[in-house]
Amino acid sequence: MSLHVIVGHGPAGAATARLLAEQGHTVRVVTRSGRPTEPGIEHLALDATDTARLTEAARGAAAIHSCAAPPLPRWTADWPPLHTSLLATAEATGAVLVMLGNLYGYGPVDGPLTEDLPLAAPGPKGRLRASLWEQARALHEAGRIRAVEVRASDFFGPGVTDGGHLAGRVVPRLLAGKPVSVLGDPDAPHSWTYLPDVARTLAEAATDERAWGRAWHAPTAPAVPVRRMVDLLAAEAGVAPVPVRRLHPTVFALAALVTPLLRELRETRYQFDHPFVVDAAAWEAAFSTRPTPLDTQLRATLTWWRDRPAARPGR
Repeated sequence: MSLHVIVGHGPAGAATARLLAEQGHTVRVVTRSGRPTEPGIEHLALDATDTARLTEAARGAAAIHSCAAPPLPRWTADWPPLHTSLLATAEATGAVLVMLGNLYGYGPVDGPLTEDLPLAAPGPKGRLRASLWEQARALHEAGRIRAVEVRASDFFGPGVTDGGHLAGRVVPRLLAGKPVSVLGDPDAPHSWTYLPDVARTLAEAATDERAWGRAWHAPTAPAVPVRRMVDLLAAEAGVAPVPVRRLHPTVFALAALVTPLLRELRETRYQFDHPFVVDAAAWEAAFSTRPTPLDTQLRATLTWWRDRPAARPGR
C-alpha cells in the first residue's frame, strides 16, 4: 500500500482520509491547525502554501489529494498561493495531484453537464475554478506533473453540515417539524453528489493511471428537486412533511448585504433557479465507482444527523 497526503480536513478530506486508511494505505492529513492522530491517519499541522514544508510532508507519497476549501469570500485571495504550492509539490515529489473540483467553471448551461463542455463561467469564482484545472492540465500535458480532477455537485451525506444546501439548513429543521427555506426553484431537478461516493472516486482516480490527465464528474444519483429530497428525508425519518419555501429574491438580496456567504452565492444562484443535472456517464463507463442508491444515502445521512447533539433543535 502507498502513502496518500490529504490537504484539507473538511467533509471531503476527512471522508477520503478514512476510506484510504480503511483500504490499508498510509494517510497523512495536512491542515493549518493539525488534529490528534487517528488510527491509520497521521495529522500534520502546517501551512500548505509553504511549498518547502509541504514537499517534505509529501516526500514518497503516491498521491496528493487537494481537498482544501478556503471560505468563499476568500477564494480569489487564498486559492492561487495554495494551488501554486500544490503544483510545485506534485512536480518535486512525483506524486499524482488529485484535485477535488466543482461545477462552477462551466457557468450557466442548457442541458446536462458533461466534462466536454467549455469552461466558460462569467463570474470570478467560476473563472478561478476553471483556471486551477487549466494550470494543472497544462503541466500534466508538459510532462511535469501527473494530475486529475474530480468534479462534484452539491455535497450530500454524513459529515456535510453548514456548507451543504441539504444539510444544516434543512435536516435539523425537518426533524424539528419546522419549514425549510431554499434558494431558487424548489421543483427544479438538481444533482446531489453523495459524500462517500466523492471519497471513493478520489481514491480510485489516485490509483488508476487511466484517469490521469483529464477531469471527471463524480458518480451522482439521478437529479431530484430539493422539495422532493426534503419530502424523502422526512419520510425516511418518520416525521411529517414540512413546508418547503422558496427564499424570495428580495429577501435573499437583503440578507446578502449582511451575510458574506449569501453574498458570495449570488454568482452561482443560477444552479438553483433552473435544472442543474450532472452527467457522470464517462466515469461510470471506465471505472468501478457507482453512485450509492438514494435510499441508502438518505438513511445514512439521517442516522449521522441524529447521532449529533445539535440534530434536534431547529435553527
